[in-house]
Amino acid sequence: MDTDLLRTFLAVARHESFTAAAAELNLVQSTVTSRIKALEKALDARLLDRLPDGARLTDAGQRAVDHARTVLDAERRLIENTASTEPAGEVVVGAPESVCAYRLPKAVAALRRQHPGIAVHLIPAGTRETFQGVLEGRFGLGLILDRAAAPRPLSLLPVGTEPIELVAAPDHPSTREEMTWPKLAEHSYFLLEEGCGYSDEFVRELERHSPIRPRITRFGSIEAARSCAEAGLGLSVLPEVACADALRNHRLRALPHARPDAPLAFVLDERRWRSPAVDAITRTIAESFRTDR
Repeated sequence: MDTDLLRTFLAVARHESFTAAAAELNLVQSTVTSRIKALEKALDARLLDRLPDGARLTDAGQRAVDHARTVLDAERRLIENTASTEPAGEVVVGAPESVCAYRLPKAVAALRRQHPGIAVHLIPAGTRETFQGVLEGRFGLGLILDRAAAPRPLSLLPVGTEPIELVAAPDHPSTREEMTWPKLAEHSYFLLEEGCGYSDEFVRELERHSPIRPRITRFGSIEAARSCAEAGLGLSVLPEVACADALRNHRLRALPHARPDAPLAFVLDERRWRSPAVDAITRTIAESFRTDR
């Protein structure tokens, strides 16, 4: 069986759309349609219901998804074990934006020196998106900065902890007050978008301890959240590594309201074969994180 048919099927199943699958795979939509028809003919089963607003998996299609992933996993294992004795191949890594920006570049550079045959593609992703990406096989490896438990059959491999700071501009009123939870709720916040584990945890605590609904603006970028805090517009919750320069140069001040460190962990799918390239990446990232601390 042509494994391109399985890749196309999984893309349609993931997006529930022939159009979106074609865009992801850089194909024209007619090619996607013909591949799905060819796969359905080969399996003698209707895998997708075509609907006006997209496509939905049939019962047979739902059963086929895991089997398709297993076949593609076996294909990758055959290629990587046969082609070279050195770890090689492309690996997509889903990780928090702060980890992509501040922790992984050094690790990827070290990996490139040790294993030039490995190509790493970094995708900024929150916790839920990382779990989903690893489950669906879009990410060969995930990283989360969160206390969340991984859904089965995923597992977490601890890397370390990342200090988290509650910060504000030096002249912000919060730096002159004793910060109880009710007091904290009176201020504005600029945080990373929902799905960021340490930001979501702070918001839950804030809402649980105060009757006042806090004013929160969410961004997809750490730089945007940090810049708003530096401008004195409100407070932010950031990894220490992302605000270290601003703290050192007195553009921000850490408030004496202790934040728990956020655990950093790899996300792995126990059902899938772990390639030598993935093993090399996990080792290099873990070593880089330890030497960076």
